[in-house]
Amino acid sequence: MKLPRRTFLHLAAGAAAPPAISRIARAQAYPSRPVRIVVGFPPGGSVDITARLIGQWLSERLGQPFVIENRPGAGSNIGAEAVVRAPGDGYTLLLVSQTNAVNATLYDKLNYNFIRDIAPVAGISREPNVMVINPSFPAKTVPEFIAYAKANPGKINFASGGSGSPPHVSGELFKMMTGVNMTHVPYRGGAPALADLLGGQVQVQFATMSSSIEYIRARKLHALAVTTATRSDALPDHPTVGDFVPDYEASFWGGIGAPKNTPAEIIGRLNRAVNAGLADPKFKARLSDQGSTVLAGSPADFGKLIADETEKWGKVIRAAGIKAD
Repeated sequence: MKLPRRTFLHLAAGAAAPPAISRIARAQAYPSRPVRIVVGFPPGGSVDITARLIGQWLSERLGQPFVIENRPGAGSNIGAEAVVRAPGDGYTLLLVSQTNAVNATLYDKLNYNFIRDIAPVAGISREPNVMVINPSFPAKTVPEFIAYAKANPGKINFASGGSGSPPHVSGELFKMMTGVNMTHVPYRGGAPALADLLGGQVQVQFATMSSSIEYIRARKLHALAVTTATRSDALPDHPTVGDFVPDYEASFWGGIGAPKNTPAEIIGRLNRAVNAGLADPKFKARLSDQGSTVLAGSPADFGKLIADETEKWGKVIRAAGIKAD
């Protein structure tokens, strides 16, 4: 029997409805058990702090524990791969950072493609690096630093927490855009790099705001400029590097990612919950305490940031010939 077109369309729509309703119901019920947020770094760093802040907010907002799981190693690649291999059910998330965008080019043989295998959920924060020098260094502004570096090629040592780390690539971008010749001195972590900067063994570092701001406030380090496109509320009297080097920008950002096949409804629910936190004055103040600003937006906005940053730092890494330690 041939069904009338209207009857057929009605039945077809009814047949298609249950899966859609089921997806929506699952999203509305999510989360029904604890969720883990994987952090590819040890406890105590800025990425870990960001994860714990958002984890606490999501726990309170969504009514289930969001547990931080630190999986350090291989420049955060171990943690990223653990999430790539996890079920796409919303119960395993990744604290994504600028490091993941850098690693896409820095490491030749990753077992995953970050842009393909991790679904962007929501941005959380953006933190400037700070171009800091030992107070004994003769230059006191960015233009003076550039002039001194050009007059003394290869004699300035700039420190970082390791080859390919965000402070390292920030310094390499500065070298490329100014034409100065500085010698990179990698350390095993940002803390020993800062210790030698404080001691005068190295002259400059593009340090994270959270690691350097107390030294700046105590005048043990002198901040030349912040590396974001706009001034930082944490150091409002300090210029940006871009004020003197047009289009220079480098920042350390963080957000949430999930395995690629995570349902859009769950990603949307998480995105709305994160953005509610970013609009909360108390949450914003806690980010501000560590020198960060909120990075609100849609999953597509965060995905574009990841793609743009992967391309940007890929060019720097290839041009500078940076290799992973």
